[in-house]
Amino acid sequence: MIKIKTASAKAKGRMLQKIVMLALWYKYKGFDLECGIDGDISSREMGQSGTDVRLSPKAKKYIPFDIECKNQENISIWSCLEQCEKNTEENRIPLLIFKRNRSKIYACIEMDELLKLVQLDE
Repeated sequence: MIKIKTASAKAKGRMLQKIVMLALWYKYKGFDLECGIDGDISSREMGQSGTDVRLSPKAKKYIPFDIECKNQENISIWSCLEQCEKNTEENRIPLLIFKRNRSKIYACIEMDELLKLVQLDE
């Protein structure tokens, strides 16, 4: 088994965080949110505690998620979800986003929260 260097693993993680950050910025661009280091949507530096995608109070008004990103070949879904939930603030939705090499990006959310988000007007 080939072991990836720590620097390479962190670079993979940063890349996914930046993809998610830019995707959110693009999706919510009509709300005049800034993206980048000092912006409303930014990527947390490796090794810092808290969610991987940082949101300003302004961004949190529109984006209900606290996001953990994992870009690894093998993840323990349960420990990743535990970390995600631990870093989620009260009244926010924990969202785990993950991928591996040459795969699509996936999102994991609690079923009840998903149903609230896709609830159709009756």
